[in-house]
Amino acid sequence: MTFAQFEEYSLWLGIGGLILFMLFIVWDLAKESKAGRFGTFILFLALGLGLLGFIIKTVLVEVMGVG
Repeated sequence: MTFAQFEEYSLWLGIGGLILFMLFIVWDLAKESKAGRFGTFILFLALGLGLLGFIIKTVLVEVMGVG
């Protein structure tokens, strides 16, 4: 394994871990605030849109070959 491959795998693993941690934080926030079903949905929708934007940007960069 080259150093570049290690960096790429580490980046994907690190970002994936951060995404999972962010989802856990949103879930914990909904639970601690007793948001209910609709409130939890709104929290995941609103806070998850930024995460979705990051994922869409990453996919578009890979598909278009920019960067």
